[in-house]
Amino acid sequence: MNASTYTLLAAVFAASAVEMVEALTIVVAAGVTRGWRSAIEGAAAAVAVLVVIVGAVGVPIVRYVPLSALRVVVGTLLLVMGEGWLRKAVLRGSGHKAAHDEDVIFAETVSELDGGATAPARRDGVAFAVAFKGVFLEGIEVAIIVISLGGSQHRLGLAAAAAGAALVVVTIVGVLVARQLSEVPENIIKGGVGVMLTSLGLFWMGEGVGIKWPGGDLAIPVLVGTFLLVTFGAVAFMKTIAPTAASLSTGEG
Repeated sequence: MNASTYTLLAAVFAASAVEMVEALTIVVAAGVTRGWRSAIEGAAAAVAVLVVIVGAVGVPIVRYVPLSALRVVVGTLLLVMGEGWLRKAVLRGSGHKAAHDEDVIFAETVSELDGGATAPARRDGVAFAVAFKGVFLEGIEVAIIVISLGGSQHRLGLAAAAAGAALVVVTIVGVLVARQLSEVPENIIKGGVGVMLTSLGLFWMGEGVGIKWPGGDLAIPVLVGTFLLVTFGAVAFMKTIAPTAASLSTGEG
């Protein structure tokens, strides 16, 4: 496998793991509060819908859209997504945005669901809906990343496999540690994913418009290193600016 393939696998796996940790937090909260059966069924239904979306959208894209045009579109999309992830990573790393805390999300979800009633033994519509919504909304970004990265290299199956591996790993970890999801270094992972998405986006957009990168795929590690340096520099610069109270009010996203 070449450098672009390794970067694709790492980006899809890491991005999927981050989003799935957030989804798992919501599912665990719904299961603990309202009942595990309905929470698991809601999560499974959301995963099934996402698989259909990836197949229905991704397969036609890979088969019928010219690779050069696809890489321009995908490269632009990845640049936008990567910039958003990097911006949040810089703000959090410099203290201008509250860290994303899964324990807080868990507590808030439990508070919303727990009306003082005990968890029902049979199906619970609220638990199903909350779990479905949490998994589906977080999974949409995973689906976009899988379709974008997989389609740009005509390796949709490989990208989907990386996302599937992330799902298995996060599920196993979630079963083992249950509520201790805050141990996952999500904010660091998000910064790394932002760097990889931005690097791949610039690389593929350049290839789509006919740019010949020196060294071919070997230019990707150079771009990754460059964006890492830029990110660290931005964090260092932002630390010299005092954060406002409003910027620290939330760690969502």
